[in-house]
Amino acid sequence: MDRSSHARSRRFAPAVALAAAAALTLAGCSSSSGGKKADEDSDSGASAGKANTPRMTVALVTHQAPGDTFWDIVRKGAQAAADKDNVKLVYSADPNAGNQANLVQNAIDQKVDGIAVTLAKPDALRSVLDKAEKAGIPVVGLNSGLADWKKLGLMEFFGQDESVAGEALGKRLNEDGAKKAVCVIHEQGNVGLTQRCDGVKKTFDGSIENLYVNGTDMPSVKSTVTAKLKQDGGIDHLITLGAPFAMTAVQSVDESGSKAKVATFDLNKELTGAIEKGDIEFAVDQQPYLQGYLAVDGLWLYKNNGNYSGGGEQPVLTGPAFVDKTNVKAVAEFASKGTR
Repeated sequence: MDRSSHARSRRFAPAVALAAAAALTLAGCSSSSGGKKADEDSDSGASAGKANTPRMTVALVTHQAPGDTFWDIVRKGAQAAADKDNVKLVYSADPNAGNQANLVQNAIDQKVDGIAVTLAKPDALRSVLDKAEKAGIPVVGLNSGLADWKKLGLMEFFGQDESVAGEALGKRLNEDGAKKAVCVIHEQGNVGLTQRCDGVKKTFDGSIENLYVNGTDMPSVKSTVTAKLKQDGGIDHLITLGAPFAMTAVQSVDESGSKAKVATFDLNKELTGAIEKGDIEFAVDQQPYLQGYLAVDGLWLYKNNGNYSGGGEQPVLTGPAFVDKTNVKAVAEFASKGTR
């Protein structure tokens, strides 16, 4: 099927509302990156309410960097849907775009029934996604790639509009009286991260600059941010683009003697505790658990019922939402379970 006919078929496809199952048993998810695959097969731990549809295999391929715990939450959601839907979930990841493309090719070679993929560097995946389409394998996007998923021929997308999220954070900085901010980018070339910082710049009334750090080397992140704070005492807000980097930024503020406040995108268990303590002002939550869950469930619905989430034309948005002291206790309950 060529791209034009694929787009036409989506245009007239019915939309579907996705709902979580009443009872889910989560299978354990260990981290995997650097091109290593983790085969999440739930046969050994059946879940309540498992679908009686034929067994299918879904490959989830992300740009996870080693040690980035954000993706553990995505995988928990994906595995919950896999358990419910009688799906064998095969996870693989690599932050290098060329290697990620090779992992998608591996999934094609294995003749999986569906692929869920992140598009942090979409141009690098264009060729291999063409191959998936020619092989008749349905592909959905999640987390990164809202601006590119339709151009690349994907059926559906689950995530947040990173530009809109950034703009919302910029407005929040204005409300908090910020004057000078630094946006810490932990992965160069990641379009989603760049869109976040660009969005902040669009609506923030103060001055802001980007600071690039090596997100795979947390001691380096800490030293780079600390040096920046010591160099410029006028910085009053640090904006990080992931929960682990926010926690490191808090250490940098302490070590530098700066009075800068820390705000961030994304959540984890430790971050909700830091918000409760006041170490971090707020977080913008995109609900990664939901992204993983909906991506797998969307492929199952298409395979078994011909459904297209968002009618095949509109993304299914999972964020943004602010988490701060006013609502963090309600969120913390789920973060402690690794689902927020």
